[in-house]
Amino acid sequence: MNNEPVIKHSANAAAAPAPAPVTVVGLGLMGQALAGAFLRAGHPTTVWNRTASKADQLVAEGARRAPTLGEALGASPLTVVCLTDYDAVRDLLGTSGADLDGTTLVNLTSGDSAQAREAARWAAKLGARYLDGAIMAIPSAIGTADAVILHSGPAPDFAAHEPTLAALGTVTHLGADHGLASLYDVAGLAMMWSVLNAWLQGTALLRTVGVDAATYAPFARQIAAGVAEWLPGYAEQIDRGSFPAEVSALETDARAMAHMVEESEAAGVNAELPKLIQAMAARSIAAGHGAEQYPVLIEEFGKPSGG
Repeated sequence: MNNEPVIKHSANAAAAPAPAPVTVVGLGLMGQALAGAFLRAGHPTTVWNRTASKADQLVAEGARRAPTLGEALGASPLTVVCLTDYDAVRDLLGTSGADLDGTTLVNLTSGDSAQAREAARWAAKLGARYLDGAIMAIPSAIGTADAVILHSGPAPDFAAHEPTLAALGTVTHLGADHGLASLYDVAGLAMMWSVLNAWLQGTALLRTVGVDAATYAPFARQIAAGVAEWLPGYAEQIDRGSFPAEVSALETDARAMAHMVEESEAAGVNAELPKLIQAMAARSIAAGHGAEQYPVLIEEFGKPSGG
């Protein structure tokens, strides 16, 4: 009697799809990191760079070096571009002579929202599908969950290549407007620099009495985390256009701003940053918003400079 186990195969079981091929154009530090992440995820990866030697390490790791840009673009249905600026993207791809009809271009080059929308129109004239993107990570984080990659453009184009793009990190589709990724990028930078600048202001003040940055940092981190918890509720006020003073009124905050300016000046510390916010609050109070809560300042932030 045969006691060997019987292995049953389901007729409906389908093998997992093979990793899709991808092309990476532009092999600076970030471009090399992008190509490396695709390779590690098992994607057949074609690379091209004007300086061919920048592909050497990737080729050693299994990438295919295309002899021409046209061949690189034709090697895969998806091409990820990471160059110095949008002009370089148009100059390079527009003169390649490659047939881009049906190709999906994912442009991870840094730029602004107007450039992104113009690039989408330019790509459409060449017959290419186009997604714009922004990388919220350093090269060493690419390929990990810590690397946040933002995409904007038609949802079906993103969905078609999401499994491949996911090799780069945590990928997100923001909407059909090609400019959204760039706008989120600068909004994120505004948040980052504002937090860092506030910490530097406080650090400068405390250093005048011998408190070093390392001692202040844990307290500052606690404050920053606490303020972050306010954001959802404050966002509701902004979206409603109603700013009841549930925590404190702007005129109360303005008195604290004046205190910070005075303390900075007395300590011989630069007071430009607190004075800037104080001036915005003063304009809002003069417009009749003193009894409302701090998010009412969105009206000042939403005005053009000098407006």
